[in-house]
This record gives sequence, C-alpha cells and structure tokens, in this order.
Amino acid sequence: MNGFFDVFSDYTFIIVAFGSAALGGISGVIGSFAVLRRQSLLGDGVSHSALPGVVAAFLITGIKNTSVLLLGALISGLLAAVLISAAVKRSKIKFDAALAVVMSTFFGLGTVLLTCAQKLPDATQAGLSAFIYGQASSMLKSDVILIFACSVVLLAGVLLLWKEFKLFSFDRDFAVQSGYSEKLLSLVLSLMTVTTVILGIQTVGVVLMSAMLITPAAAARQWSDRLCVMVILAAVFGGASGVIGAYASAVGNGLPTGPAIVIAASVTAIISLLFAPKRGIINRIIKRRRSRLKLTVTMQNGQEGGDRA
Repeated sequence: MNGFFDVFSDYTFIIVAFGSAALGGISGVIGSFAVLRRQSLLGDGVSHSALPGVVAAFLITGIKNTSVLLLGALISGLLAAVLISAAVKRSKIKFDAALAVVMSTFFGLGTVLLTCAQKLPDATQAGLSAFIYGQASSMLKSDVILIFACSVVLLAGVLLLWKEFKLFSFDRDFAVQSGYSEKLLSLVLSLMTVTTVILGIQTVGVVLMSAMLITPAAAARQWSDRLCVMVILAAVFGGASGVIGAYASAVGNGLPTGPAIVIAASVTAIISLLFAPKRGIINRIIKRRRSRLKLTVTMQNGQEGGDRA
C-alpha cells in the first residue's frame, strides 16, 4: 500500500500529473465543440501538420527551446487549418479530402525536415523526434505553467462566447440568420482547437493528440444531451485520463506517458459507449428486449381475449 502512495510524493510525477490533467481538461472542453460541429478530424490534421513547424523552428533558431518550437508548431498548424478551410469553401473538395491532402503533405514535409535536422552536427541534442509520440516525462515546471495559463485563457474564451458557440454548434444556419458571423466564430473555434493541439504535442505527440482532443468529448456525449453537462464531463474525463496515464507511466517500467493517457481516455470512451444510461449500447439492447417482450405479451393477451370472445 505504501508503494501505491509513494509516487504521489515524487516531484516529477506531480509536475507531469498536473500538466497532463490540465491538458486533458481543456482538451475535453474544446473537443466538445469539435465533436458537435462534426469536425473531429480537424485535430488530427492540425496535430500532424504541426511537425514541420517544430522542425523548421529548430532549423531557423538552432536551439531547442520549448516555447520557440511550440510557436513554430502553432504557425504551421494555423496555416494548415486555413488551407483546409479555404479548400473546402473555394473548391468542390469536401472537408475530409482537403484534410487528408493537407495533413499528409505537411506531415511528409515534417518528416523530410526532421531527416535533415538529424544530419546536423548537434542532431543528438535536438530530440525533435520526441514530438511525434510525445515525451511527457521531460515536462518542466515552466511547461506546466504555460499549459495552465493557456488553458485559463481558452476556458475564459469559451465562457465569454458560450451562447454564440452553443448556437453555432447546434444550428449554424439559425446563428447566421441571428446576425452572428459564421467566419468569425469558425475562426475563433479553429484557433482554440489549434492552440489546444499545440499545447499537447509535447505530452502526447502529433500522432495521438487528436485522440486526446476527441475521445473525452465523445465519451461525455454519451451521457448527456445538455451542452454544459457534456463539457464538464469531457473536462473531467480528460483530466482524469491525464492523471491515470501519468500514474501508469510512473509505476510502469518504461511505459510512455502519452499512449498511457490515450489508453485511459479510450477505456473511458468504451465504458461510456457500452453503459451510458441513454445512449449506451447495453442500455439500448435492454430497452429493445423489454419492448419486444412487452409487445409479445400484449399480442398474446389480445389473442387470448379474441379466443374467449
């Protein structure tokens, strides 16, 4: 039992757990709107498109500073989001096709740049490949402060524009008719999504960040039809997944934190899909069987009544 609690006194674990919890919480909040807008894959496209920005920032500056690398990732991610949006609006290409093209192009470019960076004399000190799968164990106190600060700003933005986001997510046409700017709201939501994805690159990596953004929100969607409840549940699921993943990584031998966090979130989603009261698969099966049984009994009673008559 003492071994179970010993990890909670470890400074590295506390830093990683707090950072992962904050990241999971804000990912759940922002991911909820992506799920409702049916743009769940946007996070996947942005996360993969951030890789060339990370490598380019290192090649230009020559230093491995987290803030500089994340700034490069932010610029690259925003550029990818703008290109996807422009391709959808100004051509006959659909969203999924535009996303696939932009994502594959940017990720391929990032891989090429990463190969070039590894050939430099100081390539052993670059450590840029860690951004592909994440390296939460290297998280510093300054990184956690950055995640918390950005999370507070994003959460404040959501609360400030709650009514607009709610209307835009459920009924875009009515929101436009009510005088709200579709372009502005879409831009703000995309910017928030990109920022959230960039925050999680160091922890979860470009490959798995989309799962961190969408999975808690998808799990929360199974439990409630109310947006406020869904957002709160998504934040709780995401934050809890971050802590559980950090703990599993701390007690496991060589278990990477990022994949552990995603697995914890995925287990939550599976449980929600199966056992949620309204939308759960098990509950639907039970209700269907009860309805069939009730219908059978009703038909039998009616037949018996007809025979008596």
